[in-house]
Amino acid sequence: MALRKVEMPRLSETMKEGRVVRWLKAVGERVEAGEPLLEIEAEKVTVQVEAPCTGILREILVPEGSVASVGDPLAL
Repeated sequence: MALRKVEMPRLSETMKEGRVVRWLKAVGERVEAGEPLLEIEAEKVTVQVEAPCTGILREILVPEGSVASVGDPLAL
């Protein structure tokens, strides 16, 4: 099965980066496409990011409290 990256989404035209607030799934857990996977904070707003596909969360690349730029991989 191919690995799929979960990337920091662009929530607005001006957004450059976001902070991972909380992971809602742990490494090794199964996730379904569209299921909430993590919460990010950007521009004073906290939003849930959904899993882009069904599969197993293999690795968290950006831990809670860390900042990532738009498009950066957050997890595999």
